Amino acid sequence: MLQRIQTIWVFLAVLAAVSLFVTGQDVAVFGTIPVINIGCIVLVLAGLLSVFSFKNRKRQILLNTISIIINALLIGVLIYWLLNLSGGIQFPEKGIEPVFPLIAVICLLIANVFIRKDERLVKSVDRLR
Repeated sequence: MLQRIQTIWVFLAVLAAVSLFVTGQDVAVFGTIPVINIGCIVLVLAGLLSVFSFKNRKRQILLNTISIIINALLIGVLIYWLLNLSGGIQFPEKGIEPVFPLIAVICLLIANVFIRKDERLVKSVDRLR
């Protein structure tokens, strides 16, 4: 059932991860290790797996929770990177990269709310049988 509202929220989170992948190519936090790129690829794969495992809502919630944790780690890494850049505090000069994981966290939290709502609905219908 790909027409559910939580699917839209998860797709928005995947879109935010793709946007971070595109804009975060110049981020070098730990030398030559592409931490941001690896994190974005994992987030896209987890998001797509979450969308297509719509029959198993507990797995969806677990995958979304893992994605939220990865996004929180990416926010921390990106803020660390921004604070260690040379220059002033002008935000437009430094970058917009930390905004994308923040948007993804919000979208995944909203998706989890709707998944739990579906779970309660299914349990209430099973109770009536």
